[in-house]
Amino acid sequence: MADFDNLRLEKGMYAGNIFTATLERLDPSEHYKGTALEGLDAYQRQLKRFGIRVSGPGSDIVDKFFSTGDSAVLFPEYVSRAVRQGLEQANLLPKLVASVTNIDGIDYRSVASVPSEDEKELKIVGEGAFIPETNVRTKENLVRLRKRGRTLVASYEAIKYQRLDLFTVTLRQIGAYIARTQLKDAIDVLVNGDGNNNAAPVSSCGSPGLLTYEDLVDLWNSFDPYEMNTLLAGANAMASLLIMDEFRDGAAGLTFHGTGKAITPLGATLLKSNAVGDGKLLALDRTAALEMVKAGDVTTEYDKLIDRQLERAVISCTAGFSKLFDGAAKVLTIF
Repeated sequence: MADFDNLRLEKGMYAGNIFTATLERLDPSEHYKGTALEGLDAYQRQLKRFGIRVSGPGSDIVDKFFSTGDSAVLFPEYVSRAVRQGLEQANLLPKLVASVTNIDGIDYRSVASVPSEDEKELKIVGEGAFIPETNVRTKENLVRLRKRGRTLVASYEAIKYQRLDLFTVTLRQIGAYIARTQLKDAIDVLVNGDGNNNAAPVSSCGSPGLLTYEDLVDLWNSFDPYEMNTLLAGANAMASLLIMDEFRDGAAGLTFHGTGKAITPLGATLLKSNAVGDGKLLALDRTAALEMVKAGDVTTEYDKLIDRQLERAVISCTAGFSKLFDGAAKVLTIF
C-alpha cells in the first residue's frame, strides 16, 4: 500500500496530461476502502496531506500551494479542476451529443452510414436468401478540431493572498466560456454540416414570421424514422414558443413553471442558445445527430503555474464535432 504522505511530487507527472492518473497509479484509491479517506481520489488525498482547503468559508489563500516544492506541483491540477467544474455547469453538449470519442492525435475521420429509404426497412429474408446490407464507410473529410481556451493573466504577487474559493469562481468562468464556445461549434456543425455535404435541411413556417403549433407538428412529423426530442432556439424564437397557447396549457407548462426547464407540447426538451441564429429553431434527435471528438481534457501550462510565473498561463480544451445520421437534425426558419 502506497503512503500518500510520502509521495514525491514533480511537474513531470503532468506529461501527457495524466497527472491524476499517475497519482492513482502510485497511490490507488482502492487501498483506502473502509478508512477515513475512503471517497477521496489520489489528488484530494494530496490536498489533505498539505492541509490545503480549496473551498468553503475556511478556504486557504493561493500562497498555501507554494509553501513547499511538492505542494506547488498540485496547483495546475487545482486550476484544471476548477475550470472543468465551470465547463460542466454551463455545458449543454450532453443534451445534444450522441457519442463522445477521445483521441490522442489531432486527425480523426468519422464513419457514416447513409441508408436509402428502402435500406431502412428490414424485410423478411427467406431461407438461404441474401440478407440486405448496410454500408458503413469513413467520411471523406477529417473532423476539424478546435482549441478553445483562455489565458490566465495575473502575477503571483497579485493573487498570492487571494482566497481559493473566490479564485475558483474566476476559473469556473473560464470553463463556462469554453463550454459556450464549444456549443457554438456544435450548433454550426449541426446546421451547416461538417464539410461532408451534410448540412441540415431547412424549412419555413407556413406563415412567414408566425410560428404555429401546426408548424411544430409538421417539423415533428418530418423526423420519421428518427425522433425529435430536442429543440434549440434563440431569444426571439424562444419567445415565439413560450407564448403559444399549446405551450402555456397546464399539462405542457407544468414542468417549466415548476422547475424552469422547458418541455414543448410535443415532448422535446427545449434549450436556449443564441448560437442558433435569429428566428430559427434547430430540431434534432440527440441519440443520432452528433458526435463529439476530444483530444484530451482541460489542459494548463503547468510549467508556468508551478514556477510561479503566472503572467500568461494558457488554459485550453481541444474538441471537434461530426454529423452522424443525415435527417437527424433539421432547421425551421421563423423570421
